[in-house]
Amino acid sequence: MGTDTTRSDAWALVCEWTESDSLRRHMLAVEAAMRAYAPRFGGDPELWGLTGLLHDLDYERYPDLSTGHPRMAIEELTRRGYPAELIRAIGSHADFMEITRESPLERTLYAVDELCGFVLAVAYVRPEGLDGMTPKSVRKKMKQPSFAAAVGREELLAGAEALGVDFDEHVSTVIAALSESSAELLPAG
Repeated sequence: MGTDTTRSDAWALVCEWTESDSLRRHMLAVEAAMRAYAPRFGGDPELWGLTGLLHDLDYERYPDLSTGHPRMAIEELTRRGYPAELIRAIGSHADFMEITRESPLERTLYAVDELCGFVLAVAYVRPEGLDGMTPKSVRKKMKQPSFAAAVGREELLAGAEALGVDFDEHVSTVIAALSESSAELLPAG
């Protein structure tokens, strides 16, 4: 782990398996958040970033949660020789897989996954996008049940709690990570 080729290969795999620009942006967002969190927990930013980038690899191709996602990604990544800890984390991010989240890598993927989607949803409705976004603006949108209704608010809070990080600090970390990549994460126009 740690070469540009590895990241390039992972991105090529994402592009091969995922046509949706919005899903690709989500995976890039989770990659950015994972890379930002890696040093805090003594993790390898490359491994953590690839885990985030690949976590929803099969979601578009195999959306059936009882037979598909994330099982097909796990199978493909195992076949390709990706690290076991990356594969286990991808399995553990889906509650229905019933794989306990034991490592900081696993807990972080779970904590940032839905939050990245929610933060990007907030950015889409703000004229300034991610610029100047605060935890307060995210909390305000969380109180609106109709906004990004598919995102479980309890899951957002539980993710930060499992990391042992204050929720506002968690949101700030994710906003900062996504802000660094805002050009590729937010659709143009």
